[in-house]
Amino acid sequence: MSRPDTPLLDTVASPADLKQFSDVQLKTLAGELRAETISAVSETGGHLGAGLGVIELTVALHAIFDAPKDKIIWDVSHQSYPHKILTGRRDRIRTLRQKDGLSGFTKRSESPYDPFGAAHSSTSISAALGFAVARDLGGACDGGLGDAIAVIGDGAMSAGMAFEAMNNAGHLGKRLIVILNDNEMSIAPPVGALSSYLSRLYAGEPFQELKAAAKGAVSLLPPPFREGAKRAKDMLKGMTVGGTLFEALGFSYIGPLNGHDMGQLLPVLRTVKERATGPILIHINTVKGKGYAPAENADDKGHATAKFDVVSGKQVKAKSNAPSYTSVFSRALLAEAAADAKVCAVTAAMPDGTGLGLFAERYPSRCFDVGIAEQHGVTFSAALAAGGMKPFCAMYSTFLQRGYDQVVHDVAIQRLPVRFAIDRAGLVGADGATHAGSFDTAFLANLPGMVVMAAADEAELMHMVATAAAYDDGPIAFRYPRGEGVGVDLPDRGTALEIGKGRMIQEGGRVALLSFGTRLAEVEKAAEALSARGFTPTIADARFAKPLDRDLILDLAARHEALITIEEGAVGGFGSHVAQMLAEEGVFDSGLKYRSMVLPDTFIDQSSPEDMYRTAALSAADIEAKVLEVLGVVRLDAKADRA
Repeated sequence: MSRPDTPLLDTVASPADLKQFSDVQLKTLAGELRAETISAVSETGGHLGAGLGVIELTVALHAIFDAPKDKIIWDVSHQSYPHKILTGRRDRIRTLRQKDGLSGFTKRSESPYDPFGAAHSSTSISAALGFAVARDLGGACDGGLGDAIAVIGDGAMSAGMAFEAMNNAGHLGKRLIVILNDNEMSIAPPVGALSSYLSRLYAGEPFQELKAAAKGAVSLLPPPFREGAKRAKDMLKGMTVGGTLFEALGFSYIGPLNGHDMGQLLPVLRTVKERATGPILIHINTVKGKGYAPAENADDKGHATAKFDVVSGKQVKAKSNAPSYTSVFSRALLAEAAADAKVCAVTAAMPDGTGLGLFAERYPSRCFDVGIAEQHGVTFSAALAAGGMKPFCAMYSTFLQRGYDQVVHDVAIQRLPVRFAIDRAGLVGADGATHAGSFDTAFLANLPGMVVMAAADEAELMHMVATAAAYDDGPIAFRYPRGEGVGVDLPDRGTALEIGKGRMIQEGGRVALLSFGTRLAEVEKAAEALSARGFTPTIADARFAKPLDRDLILDLAARHEALITIEEGAVGGFGSHVAQMLAEEGVFDSGLKYRSMVLPDTFIDQSSPEDMYRTAALSAADIEAKVLEVLGVVRLDAKADRA
């Protein structure tokens, strides 16, 4: 594949090299950086649109500030690929999101230019304030402590944590720079002209106090622009506050600026660097996918893409013989909603990711996207349930973590029948540890009255959606992974399962394998290999981590020499609950050999899901090895099998 011609970028080994460029050269560099970003992501896949939207800002920040002494903190950080290219990682940029390659997000262990790791939203202002306070208290870290700059999107700014941080920052009054990257607000031509006028004004006048400059600038504008100035102050995301809100929180406000115009960005950032004393917010407008038509024209603006052809923008996706679990959940929920007008859906800024896009089209009055506000989404769902509705709160496993207090306080304690649809359970591949759904079974199954299920395949997922819809005695959750199913036949509509009852898959001897979740397919592969060795195991699908199928588990324990549980979750989950029950029943006194196969006590970096599960020792080969180990069988071919 041909690479773009990038003569200026080729001379950049670190951000310090940008200091030698003129403003005109920096603009040229931005064009080359955009071409390199497109080329790299076309080979690796990943988040494209967000990075293209901040190309000019990335160049401007690194040209003016002094990273890594100055801490540039990218909220979410899926837009950080251009930043990585400029900070000494260009030679590895085509390893993005691959095993042993660059992370798709900022990562402290990867580079001193990544002062704070991220992958979830709305953390950047809190982190930047922490660095600012550490600086003023005499703290020390790699590269020193200079300015703290948070770059946060308008969606992330809608989350409560961002405003909590701004409120604290305004109270402390520390020198802190927040750049609001607004890529959704439509600015009328007069406001665009206003932003250009203000950028020249800020750069050209010897203002001693930027807040006074921002307030005084309106009176200096030509009359046609004064109304535009008022609108700019009143328009932020539909709120009648704009800059006034930020000023009320103690921030000086500048903007909106054209985030793709180096002629605006450079002088304003230089002035801020030179003169800012307290917290200041710079509001810029950008376009996701800027400069690459296929991304700009896509519905998701190239948010997350597979490998693609640069010329056409067409993605290269492997053909699947089975539907994804997310699409099966969508299908199952639509069937339940068609049969029951009380079924509704709630998600937190992920309607497409959680499969609710079609639900929103078909039942718009019953589908609610609450924005990046998982805490609100959970409590909102709780009140919907208290009001007689049947809410399905659909969130990624790692995003649900952000609403855990609400799950406990607002849902579980009140025994409200919120249905938690937990997508991306288990290891997810290229997004790595930040998006791995490792902990939901553990943090949900310890709550009194909570029902927790895991689907072994896509048909089981349909049955669990039906089970959740029919269950009104308290909260209930079901988890399922990212990616395609195993290809089983699907019913038109799921059938409600008996609460707390598993199912037998096959009968065997000596060892019983009790699976919870989609590792069942690997368990069955291991069983085939074991049968060839003369050790046919019993296999059961638990279905429920809470309540446990007590009768099934005690029967397996009584009839077998050994019992092994397998799950795609951390210690403290399904296997721990089984061990607790067996201990209380005194089963271990009879000599049962019990083992629990869980995710290891470490965070696993990005790779393919299959490789990550091998790293976690949860593949079919690992299950086979565990059985042989428990039975005391020596495998002479173990090394060959694992090679």
